[in-house]
Amino acid sequence: MIKPAWTPATIGLMVLGFVVFWPLGLAMLAYILWGDRFEGMARDARNQWRNSPMKGAFDQMSNTAGYARTGNVAFDDYRERELKRLEEERAKLDAMRADFDDFLRELRRARDQEEFDRFMANRGRPSGGDATAI
Repeated sequence: MIKPAWTPATIGLMVLGFVVFWPLGLAMLAYILWGDRFEGMARDARNQWRNSPMKGAFDQMSNTAGYARTGNVAFDDYRERELKRLEEERAKLDAMRADFDDFLRELRRARDQEEFDRFMANRGRPSGGDATAI
């Protein structure tokens, strides 16, 4: 295993990293200089996150219920009713969109069929010398 120190192997990897892709060389340099402190820094970062007030906010946002209860029963009931109503409206709009997409698809198919039938009808006719190009 490569240890974070100024050894021929780490210097060689750093130079090779700079030759291949400079951020790799920079990462190797950072590992050589501060690699022995990475474990402690990671532990400190985890401890700071556990004690952070933001952790509670992120935990509430990742709650599977979607929205946390506010403690006001009337407001929570109102919000649930409104969210349900909006979800029903969204479902209606999605159904209307699907119907419209089907309509457009059938319209395109009918137009393509008409153009194909016209092509097939004109294909068998002998062309005259003064036929106009399309």
